[in-house]
Amino acid sequence: MPFVTIEWFEGRSEEQKREIAERVTGALAEVGKLPADQVWIRFVDASKADWAIGGEIQGRGASGAGEGGEGALGPPD
Repeated sequence: MPFVTIEWFEGRSEEQKREIAERVTGALAEVGKLPADQVWIRFVDASKADWAIGGEIQGRGASGAGEGGEGALGPPD
């Protein structure tokens, strides 16, 4: 039984999470030859302030984070 953890910046909608869960589940079930109900997915939504990339905190007001605090891995527009 595969366990998948997706860690990313907060800001995705429930619809986006649903679609990602469906696609990841479908791929693992098809390639892994297992029933879809055996695929477990956990979404971990983190604040940008909880991440540093290249030594720079990605949250608002961080040096080098850009206008509005957008870092290299910011949420989608």
